[in-house]
Parts: sequence; C-alpha cells; structure tokens
Amino acid sequence: MDAHILALETSSNLCELTLLSRTQAGISLVELSHEGSGDHAERLLPMAEQLLEQAGLDRQALSAIAFGQGPGGFTGLRVACGVAQGMAFALDLPVLPVSSLLAAAACGTPVEGTAYVVVQDARMQEVYAAVYSWTPEQSWAVLQSPVLLDAGQVTNWIGRLQAEGLIGAQLRIQVLGDALEQFPDLRLAVQEQGWAVGQTWRATGASVAHLALHDLDCGRGVSPDLAMPLYVREKVAYTILEREQGSGGNPAALDQPVQVEAMQAGHVSAVLDIERRVESHPWTAGNFTDALGNTAYCSRIIHKQGQVQGYAVWLKAPDLIELLLIGVTPEQQRRGLGRQLLDDGLNWAREHGVERLVLEVRASNAAAITLYKKYGFHADGLRKNYYPLADGMREDAILMSLHLVGKAGA
Repeated sequence: MDAHILALETSSNLCELTLLSRTQAGISLVELSHEGSGDHAERLLPMAEQLLEQAGLDRQALSAIAFGQGPGGFTGLRVACGVAQGMAFALDLPVLPVSSLLAAAACGTPVEGTAYVVVQDARMQEVYAAVYSWTPEQSWAVLQSPVLLDAGQVTNWIGRLQAEGLIGAQLRIQVLGDALEQFPDLRLAVQEQGWAVGQTWRATGASVAHLALHDLDCGRGVSPDLAMPLYVREKVAYTILEREQGSGGNPAALDQPVQVEAMQAGHVSAVLDIERRVESHPWTAGNFTDALGNTAYCSRIIHKQGQVQGYAVWLKAPDLIELLLIGVTPEQQRRGLGRQLLDDGLNWAREHGVERLVLEVRASNAAAITLYKKYGFHADGLRKNYYPLADGMREDAILMSLHLVGKAGA
C-alpha cells in the first residue's frame, strides 16, 4: 500500500526532516537538515513545505506525521511534538512517535543475536541509555526502555541487566551512540568488558521515518492529542547540593523504586503500546481515552523514572470494583509489577469501603490464576467461549471474586 510519511527529528542541535514515500516503485527519501537548535521552531514548517514541493506531493497525500520523541534536548523535543501535532490535527492524520534511541540503533543494519545498547550524551556527565535486539520476525524488540544514568554507571547497569536476564546470556553485546565519543572512559570501560564498540550514531530523520513506516503498517499511530515527548529527566539543571546528594547528576536509576499513580492522557500512547504487545485483542486508544473521561473507571499506571511499565483499569460500582485490564510490558514481567498494581487496587477498594472485587481471566492463564488465588480470589463460575483467540477459536473465562468484608485497614 502506498504511504507518505513526514518525519521530524530534532532531539539534538541538528534539525532533520525526511519525507518517506512507499509506492509500487519502492521506498524513496527526500531529506533536509539544518544546524542550530535555537531556530528549530521557525525552520520546521518551511522545511516541510520545501520537502513536499521537491517530492511533488500535496499535503493531502501524507499518510502520517512522525517525530523523534526523545529522549533528548527538551526544546527540540517539544518543538517536534508540537509541530507534528499541529500538522496532524490540520490534516486529520495519525501521529507516529518514535524513540530517538531506537532510531539511533536503527541507523545500521541489525543482525539477530545482538543486544544493541544505545548510549546518548545527556550532558551533566549523564547518558540516556536503552537496549534493543533484532528479532527473527525482522522487527525491533525493546529489552530495556530508556533510562537516565551517570556515565560511570553504564557498564554496571549492563551487567545488572545481564544478571536479571533482561539481556540474555546468548546475546552478543554491542554498545553504540554518541556518548562513546563524548566520554572516552566509557569507551575504554566497554572494551575492558569485552563488548563490541559500535558507531557513535544519533537518530536521523531517515531512521525515524523507516521505523515510523513499520509502526504505521502495524496500526500504531495515535491521535495528535495523545502524542507526547519522551522525557526521562525530571529537571534540566541541578544545584551542586542536589548533585552531591545523588539527585539528577547521579540519579542512581538502578535503585529508584517504581511508582503507581493515576493514568493521564499523556500516558495513553505508552499504555497502548504495552496493551498491543500483551493482548491478542487489545483495547484501542479511544477505549482508554473514554475510560479516562468517565469517573466510573479507575485507571492506573506503574512507572519508573516516568517510563510506563504497566497499567490497570478498574470499573467501579457501589458495592464492588471489577478489574477490566491489567498488563505489564514483556521485558518487565515476573518482577512484581503486576502484584503492585493489584495491591494498589485492593488499597483503593479498602479506602472506599468496597466489599467485593471481581475479575475474569483466561482459563489458560495459569500464572495469573495462581496469583489471584494467592490474594484470596475464588473461582465463582465459567463463561464458555468468552475470549477470542488469534486462530478464530474462542477460550473460556474463569470468573473470580474476593470479599473484603472485615478487611478494612488490613
């Protein structure tokens, strides 16, 4: 199917625009770039018009607007997101947010069996870091979503990911990204570990565009109002005292606890990505947005450093609360996040005097059934052929409930 995607990448001081076109003749790119982060806002729209003119396309021919969502420079990310939202609203198009770290990994030709550790200079002696691998299905898998680290923590962080099994023992490690150029000691530390040193790449407009095309084909576009930059740093600058105490300059990202809080509109894109990865028949962006706008629902997310790692959606009634959805990103499963989301729901129920919790679970989901039973849930019945399966068949749902009478304050 023909597609034309306009991609914006402004996570650094280089402003890049790429127009990717897929037609029967193949894939072609038209690119423009400008150096200087101070005038990204003034340059983007005229550059977009110039690209379309060079390609001989009208705005109405565009299929989607993509942008490098970060992590990266705050100003550049906000500008790219804002321009992408404005164009998409005006043209009634979906937006495709693309991780700038993944786009850096995608600059080369990936091979299976390698864990690509991307380290990008974040200034203040820090780096943005994430880990990806290339799957047999010819797509990227996220082994570790972006975090903020002190540059001196990187090798220990990689070792921790190996110890925890997030980077499989069978995977060859290659470290790439511009932090290798900015921090010579990091390059030496990587070499001392026997890991491969890759290129000092940053995201490009072309790599964002190619990833966006894959996302478009997979139906991962979001409405403009749900597009958000990806921030992993809460503050732009830190005082000397804060840095000495380990805040910001040395965030100790490995040890920061996960937090559960209310789901906001800005979380929907990340939640939707997880939902699509863990459910065969996932909720849509509209479903989540509707739940957020309805006081009958209690929607929660669990995150670390602002990175959404799981979610739960509850439906409230006067005397009960029903668990509609609960999911954890695959690379963070079996680490207690589902339990924390479940504990959060139980605490809410106790605080509001709710007597009963109910849920439905696939009959084949033994791990979830075992977890619910540990919490005291009992099977109440069966809904035959309730859940659809990928092969067109259907699966039974087990109905379970937990009574909280007499457990207030427990």
